Amino acid sequence: MNWRKVKNMSTEHIEEVLLTDNVGNSLISLGKNKRVLLEDLNVLYGEKYAKGKEDFLLVKMMSALMPHPYLLLMLLLVGKSVLLQENIKPNFILMMLDDLGIGDLGCYGNTTLRTPNIDQLAQQGVKLTHHVAAASLCTPSRAAFLTGRYPIRSGVAGNLRPGVFIFNAASGGLLAREVTFAKIIKQQGYNTALIGKWHLGLNCESSDDHCHHPSVHGFDYFFGIPLTNLRDCQPGHGTVFQIHKYLPYGSLGAALLSAAVLHWSGLILLRRRLILGLLSMLAGVTILVAGFIKIIPYLNCILFRDHSIVEQPFTLENLTQKMTYEAVDFIERNSGRPFLLFLSYLQVHTALFASAAFKGTSSHGVYGDAVHEVDWSVGQILQTLDRLRVRENTLLYLTSDQGAHLEELTAAGQVHGGWNGIYKAGKSTNWEGGIRVPGILSWPGQIPSGREIDEPTSNMDLFPTIVHLSGAAIPQDREIDGHDLMDLLQGRAERSNHEFLFHYCNSYLNAVRWHPPNSSSVWKAFYFTPDFYPADKTTCFHTHVCFCTPDHVTYHDPPLLFDLSKDPSESRPLTADTEPAFYSILAAMKQAVEVHQKSVKPVESQLSAAHIMWKPWLQPCCSTFTQLCQCQQDK
Repeated sequence: MNWRKVKNMSTEHIEEVLLTDNVGNSLISLGKNKRVLLEDLNVLYGEKYAKGKEDFLLVKMMSALMPHPYLLLMLLLVGKSVLLQENIKPNFILMMLDDLGIGDLGCYGNTTLRTPNIDQLAQQGVKLTHHVAAASLCTPSRAAFLTGRYPIRSGVAGNLRPGVFIFNAASGGLLAREVTFAKIIKQQGYNTALIGKWHLGLNCESSDDHCHHPSVHGFDYFFGIPLTNLRDCQPGHGTVFQIHKYLPYGSLGAALLSAAVLHWSGLILLRRRLILGLLSMLAGVTILVAGFIKIIPYLNCILFRDHSIVEQPFTLENLTQKMTYEAVDFIERNSGRPFLLFLSYLQVHTALFASAAFKGTSSHGVYGDAVHEVDWSVGQILQTLDRLRVRENTLLYLTSDQGAHLEELTAAGQVHGGWNGIYKAGKSTNWEGGIRVPGILSWPGQIPSGREIDEPTSNMDLFPTIVHLSGAAIPQDREIDGHDLMDLLQGRAERSNHEFLFHYCNSYLNAVRWHPPNSSSVWKAFYFTPDFYPADKTTCFHTHVCFCTPDHVTYHDPPLLFDLSKDPSESRPLTADTEPAFYSILAAMKQAVEVHQKSVKPVESQLSAAHIMWKPWLQPCCSTFTQLCQCQQDK
């Protein structure tokens, strides 16, 4: 129905229009799209009188429908819903995959994996082609996504090698003083849920204080895992705790063997007790390490519902289906009021898994099967929204927390990592392959369909976008690094608000991206780069991920400079000979870095050795330690 025509209609005319127009859709439109009606009324009568005129039009239509009791009842029900709400607030569904490569989706150029539902989502909305994660590892990237801030501001950055939480029984996490978009919009009347992976800490002082739990950060409902999916969680997939690579077994063994040979040849004399003692100590350390790795699944692979453990250790095979059904149930229960759902998939992080219906469906092994299953899950979400008729009032976002993990190979040489397309390197690096991620946003009627935007955007931008759309205000007591995307998405702006983006590797400033005003260039400078192994590859197979500690990187002075608008694969570093503005570009970046670093206030690192180490008194356990904490309580 064209609401503008109602202004001068008589009651009889309204009756005629309602009976000849698609009345069902008109009434549903009135209830579901009050925002559009109010905009029309603002045009007709001015903002001051819009609300009163809206009520007046409802009365006029009710009078017109008096001879038609069923239609009148329908209008009364819809009208009541409209009048009870000051504004219809949009719903939010945020879908984040784990370690998905930007080249793994059909809408980003993949021709060998089938992702029809995700591709449809892109066709019905906007596809961001220069979308970057704020970090190249899970924990800091997710902290930045939830808070709209560089992770160094919230202390989710450190100087140690892991760069993420690796134990449930660690004391670090996203501190309660941090403000997430879920915490803000919950105060605006939203129901909120996190289903899937958290990876931002759990406890502080006891095994059940849950000081870092999702509920502390604004999520009403949680069904998922507080840590991350690990190889250790799937029998036969090995372990991420490759301690043997860091213990000097080779050196100790060689020293003991040499000492024994020299002793038995008579060149030196050693007490047999000393040799046996050293051998026993080496064997003891080996047994302890092997035993610890053996019990890792019982310590780390835990499934929660709110504050209760429901599986320890969890079974992976059907977990994507379980989480999908949980998501559908949450949407069904909350379709009558504003909601936010953060669906944080475990896939395609190793250990890889797929349910029986998807095994063998891909030519890329279990990795491809897992991608297919996630695409099915996205389809279930879209079908649910359509069935409940809330699709047009729901903003959907799909992304990955960082690029694909290229070092993921099985002992048999099977590839268990994804594809980053034309982009260099992968997870744990700030080369484009590590941080250039899918960014798909869809909201029928509000975001134009079928568009591509190649402006630099960040996963931090979802924070201000969601907060503004919910009707809340951006916090003024802290630095927010993200920018509202709606002007860019709706075509009111042609350029991103990000002139500079700063790329950290742990707490080290690794690179800077600059998109100068009135220029199509996007410059990127590296202050150091990881040492690859093998040297002719773009991977770090010797350490399983690339590290950014000083002993694993090469520093560059002057910095390596690339123009991503011409060289997105970062294959041709520029020099003063090839780029006349070389030194002025680096000078502008240096000045921006100085300004940025002055805005970063020192905070305690949550990824220090003290905060990431395993502490037995913080270990979640749903039975007893003698039973290895095992339980299966979710019926």
